[in-house]
Amino acid sequence: MPFGNLSGWTFVIILIIVLLLFGAPKLPKLAKSLGESMRIFKGEMSTMKKESNDRAAGDSEQDGSNVSGADRGATSTPPASTPPANTPLSDTPPSNTQADGNDNSTR
Repeated sequence: MPFGNLSGWTFVIILIIVLLLFGAPKLPKLAKSLGESMRIFKGEMSTMKKESNDRAAGDSEQDGSNVSGADRGATSTPPASTPPANTPLSDTPPSNTQADGNDNSTR
């Protein structure tokens, strides 16, 4: 039961209190209103879930992550080549002088 520890007698007492508060003529209108509210709520929740799934599918299509494993090799682009680790970053050769101007090439 979704209401935890509530037993059958508890529901009977709650039903009697609701009947006394709202009166018998208003109960059908109250039940109809409650049903419509629940239907609207469920509809909005399913719409939000659908939009979330559509957005997630659109994001994964842009990333290419929704491609199956067999298709990945055929459709994926090779990774960009990176320069070797020992390639110097500048065209000038490294100097043997330190910032203080002393020549350390004789060490």
